[in-house]
Amino acid sequence: MFTIWFTGLSGAGKTTLSRKLHDELVRRGLKSEWLDGDVVRANLSQGLTYSKQDRDINVLRIGFVSHLLNRNDVISVVGAIAPYEETRQKNRKLLGRYVEVFLQCSKEKLIERDCKGLYKKALCGEIKNFTGISDPYESPVAPEITIKTDCVSEAEALTAVIRYLEDNSFIPRRKEVAEKEVSLAE
Repeated sequence: MFTIWFTGLSGAGKTTLSRKLHDELVRRGLKSEWLDGDVVRANLSQGLTYSKQDRDINVLRIGFVSHLLNRNDVISVVGAIAPYEETRQKNRKLLGRYVEVFLQCSKEKLIERDCKGLYKKALCGEIKNFTGISDPYESPVAPEITIKTDCVSEAEALTAVIRYLEDNSFIPRRKEVAEKEVSLAE
């Protein structure tokens, strides 16, 4: 099994693309679990602040849960900012079969997409430690996949991720899945 981790700034498309990938994996009959950074923080990391230390703890917890899922033959699909390279590399080492997807997007587009007004509040100083504004985001050094989400559609981005997973034997090609279903029905 493996973990695929979508990283990028708030609004880059992590939740949307990771959820769509998870749904596609389930449609293909693969065991998959979706871990959204906000949901994990609310349920497993309550009480943590947005300090570097607490962000690292949260990201490492997500990595550990992914490790447990992978160990039990479940694909882990993660959508979480994970702002620091060192912490992402710790998870890469723990998980082994790890695919990092860097969702890159211009700040102008992120601000335009921001329906909650978080960037506006952060730029005005109303939100402290906001990743990419008042707190750093370290872009991945060597992600397996980089997608410029301000230049492609959601469908194109999802297709690129699925193609990578198929081409690198993380998941069977759609045709292979259909052939297996036919042979099982016979």
